[in-house]
Amino acid sequence: MKESGRKQGAMSPCAACKLLRRRCAQDCVFAPYFPADEPQKFASVHKVFGASNVNKMLQELPEDQRSDAVSSMVYEANARVRDPVYGCVGAISSLQQQIDVLQTQLALAQAEVVHMRMVQLPSTSNPASNTINSTENKQHIMSINGSQTKSFFTMDMVVDHHHQPNMGESLWSC
Repeated sequence: MKESGRKQGAMSPCAACKLLRRRCAQDCVFAPYFPADEPQKFASVHKVFGASNVNKMLQELPEDQRSDAVSSMVYEANARVRDPVYGCVGAISSLQQQIDVLQTQLALAQAEVVHMRMVQLPSTSNPASNTINSTENKQHIMSINGSQTKSFFTMDMVVDHHHQPNMGESLWSC
């Protein structure tokens, strides 16, 4: 058995037994996962799940799955301590909202690239008409749906004035 929660030679109780104020037995189910030097780890798990429930869950699992289960319980317990109502579901929801916002921003950036390339396509035959009022285009593209948005990059960074892509070519190829 792992001796991660105990000092060499001396029997130091694991964080669980220390918090529960009991003797830490040689076959303590908590000792490998809640070492004495990480008391907050068990404290949050105990606060959310209770020692008896954690003990039951660990006893029912094969030893090779217990470490992952403890990691999940610690993550969920810490999320519950931070947000008692939503827990890790709140964190997942927040991350999903960030993904949605970033996907929208990516779609807008890709639309800007397509728009700029379409604006340049008809003017390739006449190099003199290749001059585009970049300030006007930036203002036009930045005011999408009537709301002002901050552009992540300038159009000069996006548009390659020397390379006209084939229709089958990726928009992001350099």
